[in-house]
Amino acid sequence: MGEEKTVAQNRRARHEYSIEDSFEAGVVLTGTEIKSIRAGKVSLAESYARIEKGEAWLVGANIQPWDTGNRYNHEPKRPRKLLVHRDQIVSLLFRTKSKGLTLVPLKMYITSRGIAKLEIGLAKGKQQHDRRRDIAERDSRRDVERALADEGRNRGR
Repeated sequence: MGEEKTVAQNRRARHEYSIEDSFEAGVVLTGTEIKSIRAGKVSLAESYARIEKGEAWLVGANIQPWDTGNRYNHEPKRPRKLLVHRDQIVSLLFRTKSKGLTLVPLKMYITSRGIAKLEIGLAKGKQQHDRRRDIAERDSRRDVERALADEGRNRGR
C-alpha cells in the first residue's frame, strides 16, 4: 500500500505512561478540521480518549481553526467521535474499568488515501520511580554505545 504521513505525536504519553497495547481509530471530522490536520496544525499534548454511552470520544485534542475558514470554522478543542468497532469498544471499556488503564492518543496521521487516523494506546500511568528507572536505563545504554563507538575509533589508529 502507500505510506502514511504523521501529522502529530504525543511525546509525553510514552514518558508518563507505559503503553500496554495500541490500536487504530478513525476520527469524525468537519471539512475545515481535515484541512487544518493536513496542514499539520494539531496538538495531542493534553488529550485523552474516553468511552461514553457505547461510543469512543477524543477529548482535549487541539486542531487549530483553518486560516481561510469562514463562519463555518470549527471549535479547536471540541470532543471528536472516534470510529472504532463495537467489539473493540466493549473490550476497551472492560480493560479500562477493571485494570485501571487509560486511553491515550499516541499519534495522528494521514493515510495514503487521505484519511485521518489516530493511534490510541491502552496505557498505565508510570510512578515517579518508574520514570527515574527509564531515564537511568536510557543513560546507561547511551554510555555503553558511546564507549563502544570510542573503542571502534581507537582501534583504527
